[in-house]
Amino acid sequence: MTENQTETRPAAPAKPAMSAGQAIGGALGQAQSVLAGLLVDKVAQAGTDRESYLALQRLGVLGDATAKDGYVSDLVDWLDLDPRAAAELADGLVAAGLVTAGQQTVRIADDGARLREKIADSISAVTAPIYESLSSSDVETTVRTLRYLTTRVRAMNLAAPVGPADPADPAEGPGERS
Repeated sequence: MTENQTETRPAAPAKPAMSAGQAIGGALGQAQSVLAGLLVDKVAQAGTDRESYLALQRLGVLGDATAKDGYVSDLVDWLDLDPRAAAELADGLVAAGLVTAGQQTVRIADDGARLREKIADSISAVTAPIYESLSSSDVETTVRTLRYLTTRVRAMNLAAPVGPADPADPAEGPGERS
């Protein structure tokens, strides 16, 4: 080639556009990794584990006292555990003195309430300023989208027939508001 000639190279092929699944999966995977890492660090600093803390959080959502069977079912659903593992988790919280058990009920113990609050405060010190910067509509859309994805994937994973989203269903599609 002489100095006057320019070399031409074929253009690099354009990258295909990212699919919705890739975009959501990538962002969700990164957020899950970062937030789970924060959670694991904070629960370890408090001397417990992720599942125990999340189970204490679920008991709080249920009013800090509920029927044991209902609590175990809630743990199965929310923590994606099998029934035996959920029952063992609930029993472990009782054995650790974090939850008390009556004949058919479970109730948060003082130690459980203190531990849950300590961890929640520790996590909130990091996340609260970030969450406060989000608009309420962004939060609503994110929560609705994540619930929709969770419900649909869980149903498909169980090979359950999945029909069109019901507008009254809390797992309705993100853009499917009635």
